[in-house]
Amino acid sequence: MVAMQTILPVLCFAAGLALAWLMLRRRAHETEAAFKALSADALARNNQAFLDLARATLAQTQEAARGDLEKRQQAIGELVAPLGTSLETMDGKIQELEQARAGAYSELREQVRSLVETQSQLRSETGKLVTALRSPSVRGHWGEMQLRRVVELAGMLDRCDFSTQESVTSEDRRLRPDLVVRLAGGKSVVVDAKTPLDGYLAALEAPDEPTRAARMADHARQVRAHATALSRKAYWEQFDHAPEFAVLFLPGECFFSAALENDPSLIEFGAEQNIILATPTTLIALLRAVAYGWRQEDLAKNAADISALGKELFERLSVMGEHWNKVGKGLERAVEAFNGATGSLESRVMVTARKFAELKTAPLGAEIAALEPVEKRPRELL
Repeated sequence: MVAMQTILPVLCFAAGLALAWLMLRRRAHETEAAFKALSADALARNNQAFLDLARATLAQTQEAARGDLEKRQQAIGELVAPLGTSLETMDGKIQELEQARAGAYSELREQVRSLVETQSQLRSETGKLVTALRSPSVRGHWGEMQLRRVVELAGMLDRCDFSTQESVTSEDRRLRPDLVVRLAGGKSVVVDAKTPLDGYLAALEAPDEPTRAARMADHARQVRAHATALSRKAYWEQFDHAPEFAVLFLPGECFFSAALENDPSLIEFGAEQNIILATPTTLIALLRAVAYGWRQEDLAKNAADISALGKELFERLSVMGEHWNKVGKGLERAVEAFNGATGSLESRVMVTARKFAELKTAPLGAEIAALEPVEKRPRELL
C-alpha cells in the first residue's frame, strides 16, 4: 500500500511530463508550419517585388539601350558611309583595271603571236642562211664582207693603206689573200678569211649532244688544218718587208670560242705555225694599232715638213729683215731730205709769202701755217 502511494505520484508526474512534451511538440509543429507559411509568403512577396523591380529596370535599360543603339547605328552609319563611297570608287577602279588588264592581255597575246611568227621566220631564215653558208663561194663572200666591215670599224677604210684580193705569183702557184694591210714604213700584213665552217654548221643541226660534240671537234680539226695550210703558203715570203706571220680571220667570236673549247692548244699551235688566229674583236684591235702607227708616221712626217718649213721661213725672214732695214734707212734719208726742204721753204719762201698779209693783199682771214719738220726716226730691227 505504501509502495503504491509512493509510485502513484511519480507516475502522475511522468504522465504530466509526457503530456507537456506532446503539447510542446505539437506547438513546435504548429510554429514551424506558421513560420514556413510566413516565410513562403514573404518569399513570394519578395520575388514579386524583385520581378517588378527587374521588369522596371529592364524596361529602363531597354529604353536607354534602344536610344544608345540608335545613336551607335547613326555613328556607325556615318563611319561606314565614307567606306562605302571608297568601296564604290575602288570597285570602279577595279573595273577599269580589269578592262585595262583585258586590253593588255589581248595586246600581250598579239605580241606573243607576233613573236612566235617572228621566231618561225627567223628559224626559216636561219635555215636558209645555214644552207647558203654551206656554199664555199657564199661563205667566202660573207667572210670578205665581215672583213671589210671590221676594217671600216677600225677606221682604216678612208686611209687607203690596204687592198683586198691582191694577187701575187709564187714559183708554182698564184696566191690570193683576202686582205693586205699596209703598215707604216712600207711593211704589210696578210689576212686570210677563208675559214672552213662546215663542222660548226653541222653542229648547229645536230639532233643530240654527242653528235653536236663530235661536229664541234670536227670544226676544231678543220680550223687547225686550215692554219697548217695557210702556214705552208708562207705569205710573208711573197710580200716585201712583211712580218713573218699571217692572220687567220674567223668571222665570228662563236667560231673561235667553239674551236678553242674543243682544242685549247689551238692558239699555241697557230703561233708555232706563224699564224695568228683573230676574231672581229682582236682584228679591230690589231688594225687600230696599225692605224696608230700610221698616225705616228704622219706625225713624224709632219714634224719633218714643219722643220723644213721652219728653216725656209727663217731664211726668208732673214732676207726680209735686211730689206726692211734698207727701207728704214731710206725712210731716214727721206726724213732728212724732207726736213731740209721744209727748213728751206720756211726760211726762204714762207717768210716772203706772209708779208702779203701785212700789205692787206691776201684774202681776209687766210693765214699760212708754219711748216714743222719731222722729228721721229724709223725704228731699227734688232
